[in-house]
Amino acid sequence: MKITISKENYLKAIAEAESEGETVKAATLSRWLNVTAPAVTMAIKRLKRDVLIRVGEEGHITLTPAGREIANRILNRHHLIERMLTEIFGMEWYKVHEEAEQLEHAVSGDFERRLVEKLGAGEACPHGNRVGVDTPADRRRRGLKTLDESTASEAVAVTSVYERDGKLLEYLEGLGVRPGSQVNVESHNADDTLTLRVGGQRVQLGRSAAQKVWVKAA
Repeated sequence: MKITISKENYLKAIAEAESEGETVKAATLSRWLNVTAPAVTMAIKRLKRDVLIRVGEEGHITLTPAGREIANRILNRHHLIERMLTEIFGMEWYKVHEEAEQLEHAVSGDFERRLVEKLGAGEACPHGNRVGVDTPADRRRRGLKTLDESTASEAVAVTSVYERDGKLLEYLEGLGVRPGSQVNVESHNADDTLTLRVGGQRVQLGRSAAQKVWVKAA
C-alpha cells in the first residue's frame, strides 16, 4: 500500500476535525480541505480500500488503528516543524502553520528523531495546542474555556488559539492576543463583540473569533 501525500492530508484532516469536536463526514472533509465533493468521494473509496478509515451510519468517518497511526505521525511532524521554526529560526508564531503544512510530508523518520532530541517531546506548539487529538471536551476537563465564555471584568490567560486560519492569527497578533498573553474582559457588547484590555490597550474582538481562543483563569 502506497501512502501518498493526498492520503496523509485526508487522514490528518479527519484527526484535526475530531480535535475540533466535529463529527467527520464527506462534507466535513470537502470543507476542511477545500476540495470538491467528487474528489472526496474518490478519496474515501481509496482510504476504505486500504483499511485506513471506516464509514459508519449516516456517513460518519472514523480512523482505523492504521489510519490513526499515520495521522498521528503527520500531526507530530507538523508540531515539531512549527516548534523548530519558532524556537530555532525565530519565525513569528502566527506564520509557522502554513510553512509546516508544506514541510510535514518531507520529514524523514531520522530527521524527526533529531528534532525530538533537539526540542524535546510533549511541549505545546507555538499556538499553544497539544500534539494529537485534544477535543473541546478534553480542554474543558482541564478547566479551560473559550474567550467568549469569559465574564465581564474577568482576567484570563490565553492558552491556545485555533491555528488553521492564517488571517485570524495575524489579526490576533495585532491585538496582542497570543498564547501566554493576559487579557482582561471588560464587557460583552450588543454588537456581538467583546471589549478587552490587552497590554494596557483597549481592543475589540468579535465573538466568532473569541470562540477560537482558549483561556484559563489568570
